[in-house]
Amino acid sequence: MPEVVVSIGPHHPALKEPVNFKIIADGEKIVRLELDLSYNHRGVEKAAEQRDFIRVLPLLERVCGICSHSHSTAFAQGIEEIMQIEIPPRARYIRTIIAELERMHSHLLWLGVAAHLIGFNTLFMWTWRDREAVQDTVEEMSGNRVHYNMNEIGGVRCDLTPAQVNAALARLPNLEERVNKYVDMVNYEETMLLRFRGVGRLSKEEALRYGTVGPTARASGIDYDTRKDDPYLAYADAPWNVVTDTNGDVYGRTRVRVWEIQESLRIVRYCLENLPEGAIRVPAPKNAPKGEILSRYEAPRGELAHFIRTNGTDRVERVDIRTPTLANWTSVAMCLVNQNLADIPVIVAAIDPCLSCTSRITLVENQTKKAGVISFDELIRRYRSRNPEEV
Repeated sequence: MPEVVVSIGPHHPALKEPVNFKIIADGEKIVRLELDLSYNHRGVEKAAEQRDFIRVLPLLERVCGICSHSHSTAFAQGIEEIMQIEIPPRARYIRTIIAELERMHSHLLWLGVAAHLIGFNTLFMWTWRDREAVQDTVEEMSGNRVHYNMNEIGGVRCDLTPAQVNAALARLPNLEERVNKYVDMVNYEETMLLRFRGVGRLSKEEALRYGTVGPTARASGIDYDTRKDDPYLAYADAPWNVVTDTNGDVYGRTRVRVWEIQESLRIVRYCLENLPEGAIRVPAPKNAPKGEILSRYEAPRGELAHFIRTNGTDRVERVDIRTPTLANWTSVAMCLVNQNLADIPVIVAAIDPCLSCTSRITLVENQTKKAGVISFDELIRRYRSRNPEEV
């Protein structure tokens, strides 16, 4: 049978963000593929360099709606370390609470989407219903459901009242019961076993070779989690375990995420019950001294890294964001080979991809077809030379 080229994306009903897979298939089996990203570039990093630290935090939350707290915390931690200031214990615990609520909301959202992709819409409705309890808790604490804006340089913006703490604790038993049910479903539900088990397999060696992070790596037996291996906030205080699995397929990635919700519930309960007294922030200087730092944070999708360079002013000279989705794309391309065409959506979804926080701008010269990078000033100069009427 001759090979056939199948193009999926950049707009596809199973892929809600723009990405293109040029797939070469032999019958129903995928022989090889070409992955094309960068359909969506918003210039967030450049915009961050043009704002002071106070205005950068809400901007960076817009990198990703699901991981908004992840980005603002990674940036705030980096600036605070350069400034050599330590946030109060109460602020550390509040940041941890929001971080784990965000992880729960992200994993429940992912589980619902994965269920929807295999036609298991009952589970989709259940998980998104339970996710509302998490969102309600975050909204009560921060005033927002998506971009929480809880972080400030030096601590957090909002304190937690006893009423808010009690309301959050009151929701936990029902959530714990519901999540335990999802754990049982992952282990025994026939629909999930048939569509997830053995699909998109990635061995431990392959996961290491392709630089995977987060649940994608831990589902292949890699015992690595930034919260445990390089502790920050209150993770060294709270009792919890790194979740791993050895299946290395979509089934394993599902199990890791569901079990991680259980661990997040433990962390949130501990932090709420042991919330320290005291201030929620310390005064921070307006300017940061000259320095460079790589700030790491375990986002729901995996290790997030912010490279930050400061120059003695109230603005960063450079901020470069390495998202976990960007780290996991190579493994997706490998996992799809020798799989069925019908399994493409669920294999891609298994890394919980976010295209809006992944894309970068790349210049390709028409004559040489070589990719490269140009400065912002050069980009503006070329644009103006081709569009003189807008100058």
